[in-house]
Amino acid sequence: MTRAMSEDAEALFPSRHPGWPARPGPLLVPAGAVELRPPRLLDASAWSGLRLHDRTYLQRWEPTTIGDWRDRNALLAWPAQWSALRGQARRGQALPFAITVDGRFAGQLTVGNIVRGALRSAWVGYWVAEGRSRGGVATAAVALAVDHCFGPAGLHRLEATVRPENAPSLRVLEKAGFRREGLFERYLDVEGAWRDHYVFGLTAEDHPSGATAALVRSGRARYA
Repeated sequence: MTRAMSEDAEALFPSRHPGWPARPGPLLVPAGAVELRPPRLLDASAWSGLRLHDRTYLQRWEPTTIGDWRDRNALLAWPAQWSALRGQARRGQALPFAITVDGRFAGQLTVGNIVRGALRSAWVGYWVAEGRSRGGVATAAVALAVDHCFGPAGLHRLEATVRPENAPSLRVLEKAGFRREGLFERYLDVEGAWRDHYVFGLTAEDHPSGATAALVRSGRARYA
C-alpha cells in the first residue's frame, strides 16, 4: 500500500480514538475558507517553504530547540515530523491538523498531551504563515478545533499558553472564548531565555452552542 493510499484509508475507516481522523470546517473569514485536515506527507514543500520564509516571524514565539533552523525546517525534515504526528494521533495522544485557506496549506494546529479518564484535557498550539496572520485564519482554526475537541473528540478542557508580548495570539484566544487564568513565570525557553507565558483555559460549558457559532454571531465568520 502506498503512503497516499494509507492516508486515504485512515480517512475512510474511523480510529478507535475519538475524533480522529477528522476534517473540521470550512469556516469563511475575510482571508478565505479555513479548514483543518490531517497533515500529509505531500505537505513537505509547502510546510518547509513557509517555515523557512517566515523564520524571523515564527522564531520569536517558538520554543528554543537544538539545531539550525534551516536544517530543522528543510524539505527532508518533514517526513520524520509527519510520521511522529501521525503516530501520536494513532495512539490517541494528539490531534494534529494542517490549517488550509481555500485549500492551500497555511499553518498547523495541534491538540496535544491528550489525557482521558476523569480529566479529559489537552493543550492547543498553532502557527500560521505571516502572510495569513490577518483575516481571521488563526481565530477560525482555533474555533474549529475547540468545537471538534468538545464534540467528536470528547474532551472537557483545553489550555493554551502565550507570551504576554504576543498580542495577535492573545486576541485569537480571546476571540475564540478562552479566559486568562494566570501567569506561568519563566515557563519556556524561547529565543534563548526563559519567558513568562499567560495560561488560558476553556471548558465545554463555556461554549454550549459552539465556538464557531459564537464567531458567526459576532460577524467575524460565516458558514460555508
